[in-house]
Amino acid sequence: MPGTKVPPPLLDNAYMFWLIYNTLLILGFPIILGLLLTKKRCQRGLLARLGKVPTALQDLHGQVVWVHAASLGEVTAIVPLLKAMKKEDPHQEFLVSTVTETGREMVVKELNGIATHCYAPVDIWWAVSRYVRVLNPRLFLLVESEIWPNLLISLQQQQVPVCLVNGRISSRSFSRYSFVKRFMKTIWSSLDMALMQTTQDANRIKELGAHSNVVHATGNMKFDLSFDHSKNIDLAKAIRTSLKIRDTELVIVAGSTHPQEEEYLLDAYHTLCDLQKNVVMVMAPRHIERAPELEAVIGRYGFTCVRRSRMGEQKTEFTAHHTARVIVLDSRGELPYVYSLGFVAFVGGTLVPVGGHNLLEPAQWARPVLFGPYVDHCHDSAHQLLQAGGAIQIQQPQELVDHFLYLFEHVTVADQMGTRAFSVIQENRGVVEKNLRMIRQLPMYSGPAVSNSRPSRIDSARELPESMGNRHEYTRTIFSPPSCDR
Repeated sequence: MPGTKVPPPLLDNAYMFWLIYNTLLILGFPIILGLLLTKKRCQRGLLARLGKVPTALQDLHGQVVWVHAASLGEVTAIVPLLKAMKKEDPHQEFLVSTVTETGREMVVKELNGIATHCYAPVDIWWAVSRYVRVLNPRLFLLVESEIWPNLLISLQQQQVPVCLVNGRISSRSFSRYSFVKRFMKTIWSSLDMALMQTTQDANRIKELGAHSNVVHATGNMKFDLSFDHSKNIDLAKAIRTSLKIRDTELVIVAGSTHPQEEEYLLDAYHTLCDLQKNVVMVMAPRHIERAPELEAVIGRYGFTCVRRSRMGEQKTEFTAHHTARVIVLDSRGELPYVYSLGFVAFVGGTLVPVGGHNLLEPAQWARPVLFGPYVDHCHDSAHQLLQAGGAIQIQQPQELVDHFLYLFEHVTVADQMGTRAFSVIQENRGVVEKNLRMIRQLPMYSGPAVSNSRPSRIDSARELPESMGNRHEYTRTIFSPPSCDR
């Protein structure tokens, strides 16, 4: 019941887990620092990651909406919502923090003029609390599944409203969180609002400790990604020309692939080339820095490897008797358009236990979608595509050849599958507007930014129903990490 004191064992255990978490972070800090220094993709923004707030961000104090979107997928999901919020209030400032370089590039490309980018500080209390104190954001939007305890606790202490958007909790994460359920309850219960992708996600977060009256299943915002085919079709054609793919060639686009999965695909392609003429494979590794490694693997299979980044340098000519080749898409931002070139698409991270990536991108182009058994991260999209008849799920890599070949030989079936896949996109639009309506209901976020003043969390809580008003007292009583105000 609201206002009821938490039993001491729960209190003690939650605080103990927090101490263990931070002790491990401190002990592991030299390793974290070493990774930041040695990994090229982490070297950029090093001081910001360690807690130094860039000078340019300090003027945003008190009025900014801070959005944390860890990587490319999370940024992709939040783009339509931020565009809608900016349209509603052109004066609102947005800050998007990312962990990865691919996330940064997506912010710069898709949110230019809408949001400022910064690298997210590591989840060590002195780093995150400094960011929270300096920025004092008007609202904090957490995208999908990035849970950083110290950051959320610091936001809680600063009385910053927190909303989880496009939230999801995979089966794997749910099992892990369940091991430290008492600790995680203090985190989840601090959310002012949780807008989840599916009913299953909503039930999971409530079971883990989020207050049921702030949890809503609104859908997946990736269905609302603006994709104007009339404007993008010319770009897709230009990419096809630059990749030197003939209109007569059948293209398999394998997107967001991972090690071992790529070998399964190359095995299938090797067999397929003996059975079907004019087949080209375009392979887009999830991490493009692996392109040299992938090029070596392709070479071992005896295929010509053409890297997108070197198309201007490579002078290879492809004759009618030499079409078997693998094009490695080692460029950023082109995969959503390259899917349009495919006769059929395979989405990676599904033949290896990664959990899957965006199944909706090829569906946007009305292409039949193939994927493997590991779809924990995109379970709802996979289910809807399968139910509509727009996708095929394989259980073993050996099935790839049969399904590719069947679709090549039955063009009408492939076209019908693509149409059904696109219908799933059309039927599930409108999630952004749902989420925007919910965010407007937050007492702490009352519309356009007009001044540096806003109701405090405590004052706003008095206006809420009794079931919501005291839910933050629990976390405040348990945690009191050191301040970095000095």
